[in-house]
Amino acid sequence: MPAPRTKFYQVGSFAVGNRLLPPEQRAVQAAPDRGNALTSGHRACRGCGEALGARYAIDAAIRATGGRMIAVNATGCLEVFSTPYPETAWQVSWIHSLFGNAPAVATGVAAALKAKGRTDVRVVGQGGDGGTVDIGFACLSGMFERGDDVLYICYDNQAYMNTGVQRSGATPPAARTATTPVPGGNAFGQGKNAPLIAMAHEIPYVATATVADLRDLEYKVRRAMDFRGARYLHILVPCPLGWVTDACDTIRVARLATESGLFPVFEAEGGEVTGVTRIRRRIPVDDYLRLQSRYAHLFADPPRTDVIARIQASADRNIRRFGLVD
Repeated sequence: MPAPRTKFYQVGSFAVGNRLLPPEQRAVQAAPDRGNALTSGHRACRGCGEALGARYAIDAAIRATGGRMIAVNATGCLEVFSTPYPETAWQVSWIHSLFGNAPAVATGVAAALKAKGRTDVRVVGQGGDGGTVDIGFACLSGMFERGDDVLYICYDNQAYMNTGVQRSGATPPAARTATTPVPGGNAFGQGKNAPLIAMAHEIPYVATATVADLRDLEYKVRRAMDFRGARYLHILVPCPLGWVTDACDTIRVARLATESGLFPVFEAEGGEVTGVTRIRRRIPVDDYLRLQSRYAHLFADPPRTDVIARIQASADRNIRRFGLVD
């Protein structure tokens, strides 16, 4: 089922004053008793989409589980900026795994809880796109195939940001990284579509979300916790450092990714799409690409209109495939 829609009282605005909403419709982040799982003291960059995504997702998981949950975190940006030993910014039961085995460690935690007869404690695995769609891909597929009772969350910033902005399997075509320099940008492939791969395993629940739609993200975490077995949530989290955007534009860029059709927002159960977030104001991909200097080479003199057209065709295909426009 699609996420419930909230009435917007301010025309043209994406914000709703909580005083206008009944308590049950307010976001977890608006509640004074929110889990505040990722608190002050972390060392994320200004405007870090991953810090926002992790706080939103884990706070929602804490609410959904009544605080009875364990988080397993892969090595990567999120782990490095939140837990510089011996410090930590986490206020939740939290385990650090290696770069490539977070799904396996989460599986082990779930198995231990099952052996102890603890059905009340839930397990959340999390990592970036490098630790999810590249290094940890085999472990993740195994978790899906076995049906382990874990919600795995991928915070997708589309490159290995922590180690110097190298290309990952989620890096989109033509994007500049340290290992895919201009003029061509990323020419190795189209990137792995991890949500569709998860759907191919026909696991109980798969969804995508962005940090630009807080209520949708929180709803999908809550919905995922309604299921048992393997579940997957893929969250787009723009990175100002790697995408070369202004820190103040993180939410704007994430919103444009969905409104252009390049990042479809949907949910699926048992391998079948059950709901999509339709585009409110469709935009050309140029509006999304121009905000990011990792695509600046596409708009040089002469502009790479052929590459831009290919990216636009990809967005158009997503819109047709998922029915994103009425």
